[in-house]
Amino acid sequence: MNKQGKKNPEICEQCEEKTRVVLPYGPHYFCEKHFTKFFENRFKKTIRKYKLFKPKEKLLVALSGGKDSCVLLHLITKYYSKSNSIQALIIDEGVKGYREKAINSAKNLCKKLKVDYTIVEFKKEFGVTNDTLMPLILSNPTLGGTCAFCGTMRRNLMNKYAKKLKADKLLTGHNLDDEVQSFVMNVFNNDLNRLKRMNATSGVIDYEGFVKRIKPLYETPEKEIITYAAINEIKHYSEECCPYSWTAKRNEYREMLNNFENRFPGTQYSILRFFEELKPYLKPKKNGENKITHTLHECKNCKEPTEKTYCKTCEMIQRIKKEEKKTKNKNNEKDLTHLSKYNKKLTCHTTKNK
Repeated sequence: MNKQGKKNPEICEQCEEKTRVVLPYGPHYFCEKHFTKFFENRFKKTIRKYKLFKPKEKLLVALSGGKDSCVLLHLITKYYSKSNSIQALIIDEGVKGYREKAINSAKNLCKKLKVDYTIVEFKKEFGVTNDTLMPLILSNPTLGGTCAFCGTMRRNLMNKYAKKLKADKLLTGHNLDDEVQSFVMNVFNNDLNRLKRMNATSGVIDYEGFVKRIKPLYETPEKEIITYAAINEIKHYSEECCPYSWTAKRNEYREMLNNFENRFPGTQYSILRFFEELKPYLKPKKNGENKITHTLHECKNCKEPTEKTYCKTCEMIQRIKKEEKKTKNKNNEKDLTHLSKYNKKLTCHTTKNK
């Protein structure tokens, strides 16, 4: 800072080194060393603030091989490997030409950090892959989106294997951008129940069949994760995202929010703070009014928690199998006019790099 107490954009605000990283919402000006310190301090503060886990608890990191989960695993092992047991879970959704590359990145990081890992496959667990699922969804829009199926099945496997591996907490790489997008999506969709479940710790129900999912990167912007990974040479998969990502409605929200953040730095933090202030009003009242009531039991098929006879994943698999039988009996041309609602230019890759 100069004599007037103002920051010099060309000099790190913590030392006399040249500025290498600028965070417009501060604004903050850091050299690489002090940006790393700032980033890691916020990570540790988030864990303390939301009481995400305790010493001696077993931590299972959901590792995709992308920047978020790789940075998460790097930081968890750097700061908590002495106090906690750490393992990684890698899920292969079955997307040729894409998923095997990301999985290799995940495996290589685990080997480098000396972290044990388990790989599970959609094909072995469910008998389907995203590659077999996509043609069915394209031909029948009533099924829903590929990402909705994929996300539900991944959550099913994460919980299933967190229990199998006796984990106390399941860690995911969800970042600030992800949380703000989810908040806005739930508002636009008038989905209050999902909004209530949002938090640095997922879920509103305590049930022995659920392993708590936690998000240590909850308050960390995506661009800063990319910067941190580059500065600290954390290798991760950074090529084109899933080739089916153009079907995700989330891309539209990411595009919109990125534009706001670029024009009005700090927008995403403002939205998160608004949500944090709103949360107390979403909790059940003491007199029982607005109380969230759920009767959970084991799915009749897979034994995962559900309110119905069958869990959402098993219902989805049944729908897929029925659609496969129908498709085999059809020889007519597919009507793909419903795809006009999608903007194929908006993918995970194009909207994340703005």
